[in-house]
Amino acid sequence: MKQSRVERSLAGDSPWLFLSPHLDDAVLSCGALIEAQAQDRQIIVATLFTEASPAPHTRAARSFMSQCTVRDAGELFRARQSEDRAVLEAMGVQPLHLGEVDALFRRRMKPAKLGSSAWDRLLPELTHRYSTYRFDIALGRVARGDQKVIRRLRDDIAGLMARTKAELLFCPAGVGKHVDHLITRDLGKEHEESLVMYSDFPYDLVSQADEKHLERIGYVPWTWDVGLTAKAERIRQYATQADALFPSGEIPVRPETYYVPGR
Repeated sequence: MKQSRVERSLAGDSPWLFLSPHLDDAVLSCGALIEAQAQDRQIIVATLFTEASPAPHTRAARSFMSQCTVRDAGELFRARQSEDRAVLEAMGVQPLHLGEVDALFRRRMKPAKLGSSAWDRLLPELTHRYSTYRFDIALGRVARGDQKVIRRLRDDIAGLMARTKAELLFCPAGVGKHVDHLITRDLGKEHEESLVMYSDFPYDLVSQADEKHLERIGYVPWTWDVGLTAKAERIRQYATQADALFPSGEIPVRPETYYVPGR
């Protein structure tokens, strides 16, 4: 049977680059594979959306902060950055934070056209690019206003690929259709010769991968099932996120799914 792109790379020690939309996604989705390989090769996790904007915030953003039990966005994202660095460095991984603003907090380019600070205070939904989570962020429609962000990230990722000489570039498959995950996926797909996509956990507990899309580009599943119990402990180290993501306190232990070229 033909070896997958990942299996061929496992035989060597070339660098790998993981693109993580947010400050936990790489470990949530790929933590077992990352930790298993980090002692034998250079692994870099580049997180794209690592910042928040100042208040006032939309109702969706305030709800998220409440779930994280941190009411100040700046404080929350500083804590998340610290958690991410601590977890990845303990795994032997190099963390990079690319500094773009999370979709929940991204403002329109010219909020002054909407009435400036008065509208911002009275109805911040009007001055933010994604007004709601359910009907904007989670529907998978990337706003046209994000094109400048995407261009910056495209340059950042191209630079990282050149500097790290990564043999494989891992990015999310976009399960769950979160716009930040879709942006990260599409940026990864621009490096087709190195691309591996990962199933977005825990979104994949309730949503399915886009099988038609994967079939169209010729990608098939490949799984990794070593070190899953240790991965759950790493996830718990993201203290601002773990309880909100897994309110029952139980983190499901399941193999990691990746998508690799099948032809």
